[in-house]
Amino acid sequence: MAKIFHKQESMNFEKRASRIPAFEWHQGPQLGDLVNSKYFQFRIRSLDPGKFSFPYHFHRACEELFVIFSGEATLRSPEGFQKVEQGDIIFFAEGPSGAHQLYNHSEFPCVFLDLRTTFGIDVCEYPDSGKINILPSWDIFESSSRVDYFLGEEDVAGRWPEKIVHKQPTS
Repeated sequence: MAKIFHKQESMNFEKRASRIPAFEWHQGPQLGDLVNSKYFQFRIRSLDPGKFSFPYHFHRACEELFVIFSGEATLRSPEGFQKVEQGDIIFFAEGPSGAHQLYNHSEFPCVFLDLRTTFGIDVCEYPDSGKINILPSWDIFESSSRVDYFLGEEDVAGRWPEKIVHKQPTS
């Protein structure tokens, strides 16, 4: 199956409101959902002047790609701050080396394709604010609450019936 997304369909922008106005932008429909894509989520976004994309973040279980269609912005990544502009393609690896955020420093909207792989559950981390986000459910936790894997498991035998746990094998 091939699906062509025409401009009027893919760039039918709606405002994505945020309780923090600096993170408001416009976006088109989730195009991957429209074609029942198993491995891609993608949509066109428009970042207005003076606005930021999502908070600085990286993904543990997906790769991401931006294609700048028009305008320009500043990209923040582990390599520093770089200007991106129309025609640029930016790839973000999974893990901390792929951390990213855009800021529109210009006077015009920055319109870009945002494409990421999806294989079910992803863990998104936000280094600036110390959060962990479990996607796609958007369960958000503070990373400072990390605990030892065996915390609370000291009495594992106490959760089992004694006749099973203390049963001696027969020979």
